[in-house]
Amino acid sequence: MAMPAIRRRWTSADVRALMHDHRAWPRYELIAGVLLVTPAPGWPHQIAVTELWSLLDAYLEQVRGGVAVISPADLELRPGTITQPDVFVVAADTPIVGDDPHWSDITALLLAIEVLSPGTARVDRVEKRDFYLDSNVAEYWIVDLDARVVERWTGAQETPEILRDRIAWYGESSQPLIIDLPAFFDRVATKLRRLKR
Repeated sequence: MAMPAIRRRWTSADVRALMHDHRAWPRYELIAGVLLVTPAPGWPHQIAVTELWSLLDAYLEQVRGGVAVISPADLELRPGTITQPDVFVVAADTPIVGDDPHWSDITALLLAIEVLSPGTARVDRVEKRDFYLDSNVAEYWIVDLDARVVERWTGAQETPEILRDRIAWYGESSQPLIIDLPAFFDRVATKLRRLKR
């Protein structure tokens, strides 16, 4: 469950000190001075994340347009913030400095995706949505495995598109990635069933 920590105004230096030992979990994020701490996700979440990454990666390779990444990552899209979208896409022309790039080199995203887990719905649907849409993120998806829908947000919308059948995403290309959503949700469910045998 992602929840705000004790009421105090956190800084990015405070949060980076918590992250000093390079553990992937818990995940620490900082939005508007509030520390968000998320424990390790469950199987459904991680299977959905890897399925989404796989679809995006294959598409981006084909159209030579950007790079899909899975967190952990400590992005600082705005000074004094740290976020770790489950899956995100960085534009092909993102200026990466030097031979050892840092997450701080990334200041804009083509796409940020959060897969809902028990307890993260409010943070993903309110705090993170508002933050991403105000922070150089072209498009934000919230994947709800229980409802089998994707909520698609762009900066121009006051309400999300609720997608059940398919989603078309263009990124930087004129050729879209088409995701058959029932097939996607079925693949996640099939992989979970394999674990229960």
